Amino acid sequence: MVKPLTLLLIICYNRNMKTAVHEIEHIKEMLPMLSKTALQELRTFTAYLADREKRHKALAERVLKAEKEPDTITCSSAEEFIQAIEDAEDENDDQA
Repeated sequence: MVKPLTLLLIICYNRNMKTAVHEIEHIKEMLPMLSKTALQELRTFTAYLADREKRHKALAERVLKAEKEPDTITCSSAEEFIQAIEDAEDENDDQA
């Protein structure tokens, strides 16, 4: 028997995948209508978005890792918080 939460996750995953596939197909249909310049701009913008997503995921992983650490660091700004995470990561790299 499938647990209700597992079933809900499966349904959400399937719905999101159907939406993603539909969006991808819609984009593919529009590509032939674009000029070479527009395609280059699209490629550049897509690379930018992919890089942003990659950096966001890396930051989220660093924040989750920092939250698991038993040490508490008090910061007065978001910039100080990010710097503390980066400094801790640099220390971990040096120890490895």
